[in-house]
Amino acid sequence: MRSVTIALLALGAVHSAVGEDTWSGVERVVAVGDVHGDYDQFVTILRQTGVIDEQTNWIGGETHLVQTGDVPDRGPDSRKVFDLLMKLEKQARKAKGYVHALVGNHEAMNVYGDLRYVHEGEFEAFQDDDSQPTEEHPAGWEEHRKALGPSGRYGRWISKHNTVIKIDRTLFLHGGIGPRYAEESIRDLNRQARTELADPGLVPGGLLIDNEGPLWYRGLAKHDPATEEPHLEKLLATHDVDRIVIGHTTTGGKIVSRFGGRVVQIDVGIAAAYGGNLGALILEGGKAFAIEDGVRRALP
Repeated sequence: MRSVTIALLALGAVHSAVGEDTWSGVERVVAVGDVHGDYDQFVTILRQTGVIDEQTNWIGGETHLVQTGDVPDRGPDSRKVFDLLMKLEKQARKAKGYVHALVGNHEAMNVYGDLRYVHEGEFEAFQDDDSQPTEEHPAGWEEHRKALGPSGRYGRWISKHNTVIKIDRTLFLHGGIGPRYAEESIRDLNRQARTELADPGLVPGGLLIDNEGPLWYRGLAKHDPATEEPHLEKLLATHDVDRIVIGHTTTGGKIVSRFGGRVVQIDVGIAAAYGGNLGALILEGGKAFAIEDGVRRALP
């Protein structure tokens, strides 16, 4: 009996976190890229990948859902997406699954007050009976700012999340990691991002706005493979992974593999602002698959 108990405990440990940002023994991962305020499209792809039901409740079991950031801006329904992710976080944990809502550059921008890309519908979503327009701002602007600022309900929630995570031998993040940060640990990158999100005064000159930082770097998606290869090899070695999954740079509708499958781009342009494409990455059984408009295909 004692040996059976020990075996069961060991089995459970395989599915637990090694650290808050590092996970091992995960049987199935679903990764979805930039949402940009398109709630309906987000719900559709979550249903197509089998993690929610028709009532938007978690049915993914022990699946890990990774949303690689950029929930807000360019669309009207970011608040609804945030609320859904908050609900699914709790439901997934009860089912021994997990929801990883990573920080993208647009989450960070909203927290520290760069609102250049906020859709007018976002402000409308935060209006209440007391909301009034001013000469400078539309009705709902102040409420939006309070909710998404560092001390607001959504701002605090964003600031608690990771920028980079590792699940088994795959690294997930929003944009990429440039040469300046090639030897930084996952833990240090996340710690610095959280520090800056909590204190916007630290943002100028910081990680959150650095073009080589994890929220903005595009080299893995756009640089010539011949010149980017040495940097990629260094990143893979630093984090002891075989694959890096990124959003941030739109692909025009398809999940894109680069460098022989060692980099996977998952920002297919879900939002109407980018074409309303449906696509997600699935990792299961040691293999990678794309689901695009409900059709599944194998990836390198």
